[in-house]
Amino acid sequence: MDPDLITFIVEIIKILIIGTALMLGFAAMTLIERKALARFTLRYGPNRAGKFGLLQPIADMFKMFFKEEVIPSHVDRVVYLMAPALSLIPALIGFAVVPLASQPFVLPFSEQIFGTPILVTPWVADVNVGLLYILAIGSLGTYGVILAGWSSNNKYSLLGGLRTGAQMLSYELPMGVALLSVILMTGTLRLNEMVQMQGRLGGFGWFIFVQPLAFLIFFISALAEAGRSPFDLPETENELIGGFVTEYGGMKFGLFFGAEYVHVVVLSFIVSTIFLGGWQGPGVTQFPFLGVMYLLFKVALVIFLILWIRASVPRVRFDKLMQFCWKFLLPLGIVNLVVTAIAISVFYF
Repeated sequence: MDPDLITFIVEIIKILIIGTALMLGFAAMTLIERKALARFTLRYGPNRAGKFGLLQPIADMFKMFFKEEVIPSHVDRVVYLMAPALSLIPALIGFAVVPLASQPFVLPFSEQIFGTPILVTPWVADVNVGLLYILAIGSLGTYGVILAGWSSNNKYSLLGGLRTGAQMLSYELPMGVALLSVILMTGTLRLNEMVQMQGRLGGFGWFIFVQPLAFLIFFISALAEAGRSPFDLPETENELIGGFVTEYGGMKFGLFFGAEYVHVVVLSFIVSTIFLGGWQGPGVTQFPFLGVMYLLFKVALVIFLILWIRASVPRVRFDKLMQFCWKFLLPLGIVNLVVTAIAISVFYF
């Protein structure tokens, strides 16, 4: 069999596996978040569907699949139906450049089956502008939310969409400035090289220790980008009923629901990769598969932190949210960038 064809098939299978894993992660997150928030607030959480409520995601899935699909007569039908997909797809494809392990490995028994050893890379694409790719793809998800608010032809939905545009576009600036500090230290936009740099620094070489302000700014901005509490202003039920999802129900609502959780999972992978050493850990040189375990453990910690914040921090007012971005977070990021540039020029040149 043609080696190029085999490689193409392997890549397609890898993409399907990763996409399926992300969607299963969305299903698991619905249960994990409800259970975690219940424990934080001294409640039980889901406990009726299956043992300990473990079948609750399946029950929710069936409910969304079989719920009657109603399309209001006043909506812009084409854009209204496109918006959920435009929100979910960028969340999925943003994962493409995240490295899951230290190095490529040969697929076991591939030489006996296909007549040639097949090299499998632990990422979909290791492009040299990986960080720019993440920022670009993350921005595309904004269009799905804005178009959902506009096409619904509902004043609450429109206000939710406008809030999304203002919030997400504003918080991209401090996020980008925070990442510039990391780029200055690594000299690369390739995520795998950033992970390797943290390994070479050794000890407390993870960027959460070397660049704590950059981590804090990036993490806060990423929560705002994903629309997670306390920055879930585009869909505040006490102000806008449901914001941009007010006119959506059934599986269309489920796609928006899934996009939010996939965003959380991908965000956790990105934070773990850039600031927590990614796949770095003891023994990864001898056993590369351990890198996947280390990365998943770090991702679980970040997800728990996100849930902890939702349970602990109240939702902020929208004008305070914008002031916090422009008057505090962005200037702080610029100061951190300047200090980083001065430190690099003094100590490395």
